[in-house]
Amino acid sequence: MFIVKKGGRQMQAYCFKCKVKREVRNAQSVVMKNGKPATRGTCAVCGTRMFTIGKAKD
Repeated sequence: MFIVKKGGRQMQAYCFKCKVKREVRNAQSVVMKNGKPATRGTCAVCGTRMFTIGKAKD
């Protein structure tokens, strides 16, 4: 398990189950069908899958 840091901060995405922005755990960089980068992972609190458009940076 690892947390991706973006600009010195831990990367966050919106959790639809918690209904707030949470830290992303087990973040993986993926490429969508249209070729744009995205990040996928799980919520640090409830474990729900999270997805955000944009590249994950260390």
